[in-house]
Amino acid sequence: MHKLLSKLESAADLHGMNTPQLTELAVEIRDVLCNLLSERTAHFASNLGVVELCLALHNVFDFRRDRLIWDTGHQIYPHKLVTGRYHEFRTIRTKGGLMGYPNPHESEYDLFMTGHAGSSVSTVFGMKSGDDLLGEKDRKSVAVIGDGAFPSGIVYEALNNAGGMKKDLLVILNDNKMSICPRVGGMASYLDKLRTYQVYTGIKTEVQRILGSIPLLGDPVEHFLAQIKEGVKAGLHGGMLFEELGFRYFGPIDGHNIAILRKYLQMVKDLKGPILLHVVTEKGHGFQPAAADPVFFHTPPAFVQENGSAVPKKSGSARAYTQIFSEAIRDQMLKNPRVTVLTAAMCQGNKLEVVRDEFPDRFFDVGICESHAVAFAAGQAKAGLRPIVDIYSTFLQRSYDQIFQEVALQNLPVTFTLDRAGLTGPDGPTHHGTFDLGYMRVFPNMVVMAPGDAHDAPAMLELALRHNGPCSIRYPKANAETIGGERTPLELGKAETFHFGRDGVIVCCGTLLGECLRAAERLREEGLDVGVVNARFVKPLDRDMVERTLREASFVVTVEEGCLMGGFGSAFLETASELGLDTSRVHRLGIPDRFIEHAERGELLADLRLDKNGIIQTCRELVERAGIERSAAANV
Repeated sequence: MHKLLSKLESAADLHGMNTPQLTELAVEIRDVLCNLLSERTAHFASNLGVVELCLALHNVFDFRRDRLIWDTGHQIYPHKLVTGRYHEFRTIRTKGGLMGYPNPHESEYDLFMTGHAGSSVSTVFGMKSGDDLLGEKDRKSVAVIGDGAFPSGIVYEALNNAGGMKKDLLVILNDNKMSICPRVGGMASYLDKLRTYQVYTGIKTEVQRILGSIPLLGDPVEHFLAQIKEGVKAGLHGGMLFEELGFRYFGPIDGHNIAILRKYLQMVKDLKGPILLHVVTEKGHGFQPAAADPVFFHTPPAFVQENGSAVPKKSGSARAYTQIFSEAIRDQMLKNPRVTVLTAAMCQGNKLEVVRDEFPDRFFDVGICESHAVAFAAGQAKAGLRPIVDIYSTFLQRSYDQIFQEVALQNLPVTFTLDRAGLTGPDGPTHHGTFDLGYMRVFPNMVVMAPGDAHDAPAMLELALRHNGPCSIRYPKANAETIGGERTPLELGKAETFHFGRDGVIVCCGTLLGECLRAAERLREEGLDVGVVNARFVKPLDRDMVERTLREASFVVTVEEGCLMGGFGSAFLETASELGLDTSRVHRLGIPDRFIEHAERGELLADLRLDKNGIIQTCRELVERAGIERSAAANV
């Protein structure tokens, strides 16, 4: 039991704590985080890096009334621990337990479910505007945003708006020199300059030394020193980007020094107008292996500690779809010098390190800027290249307008590889890639594919790179399965039939194909002639397959790991209607019209009837409804 943490009923209990107590509390929080990683994978290094910042914020502000939004949200664990959720913390990222991101249903301290980067400044500024209009101007508004998220375009839209309106707003820039991977781009270089400029660093240290000997607020000496600092910064950096945007800039300060953090937060708390406080932290701070390798320890596998080192627990050796597509991308880049690959700060997540190192001139990490990534790829395609945009399904949504305007409307050969399509498990509703079939298939010129297994994946990428137009390929966060036997070669717009059943046909869109085949096998053992079709294409959909299944089978079940509304099953019904066929015998399995909570992927598939047993049960119910007689050869 942790002496201080176990007694916290809410973050209000931190208000009376002094620096030594908060420092002891930081040690306990890091111990809890390390214990968690001995049980399951979770976001780790990012949470270690914000422990002191979290404690200082809750010590100075009262976020039962004041407003706090953590951008991206994967660094929320210390916040959860001090806001009354310590005793539930072991349930985090498990079915029915705490979410790994902010969740307003859990606590009044969580205002938004934030799982995508960049929106915190906009939303907290909107809340400040609302509070002011409703006569609650005393409420403070704070956004904590990392330097990896900071280059997102929406951040600058918000800074521009907030700086112009001059409302009271505190933006804390948590600068740890990292996104998930080391961050890239001009803003990264600018922040490096702010952090490491030797003359200013020396003056900053002296100011901090003097600040330590004077009262927190109200002393004219402190304001004089602050003016000196701002004058030095203006002289060294040409007026400062943030100052020019209308924000008063303070920092950079040590984000692991609780005393300094408290002093600066007290100092800026009641200042008028937009404030940007630049806090320098270390991702993985307090746990040496994580500090040394923050990329691996962003979301590491569960580990045990041996001789001071973190050793991952043994896991299966099966290859994941992410790895298969990474290898397929590399193979295509070896074959064709016109092929490029773009990612949005997810080099490690998309397993593109080998591609980055082998083809540095054709690998582009644009940072957390998905809209730019797609428009940039459109420009490359227009120039004659064959770009692959490798982005998670849930994050590609951020570039919807560019997919429309710059790619589909121009009919440019940009290939989208959508990792994490479907249910991502413990990451929950902010990260489930459930909408891409619906949002990609609506665009004219777009080809939409979903491999049934590992065999389909490389062939689909090759077809996409030969196709003279945009293509989308989706695949899940899961280990890959390879279906054996003689396989039908991939052909644009054509499905693959494994067995055609007179009683029923299961038409599978995507990598649940193995579950469908096992379900059909079991049903045949029960005396039902049930076949399986690997759809492969959502658009163009195989019209001959649709017509045959509905004319010759007693029932059809469509299976997809995506939203039923607008997804593959909808496309099947639309095509059947166009062909004048009876659609009453079609049953769709997929994700219903609600957000899906976090749990292991297998648990979620079972709950949604998307595993073998669920598919079998659905088919049995359709058999009973249709009055189909089982074969006399049935085993059961």
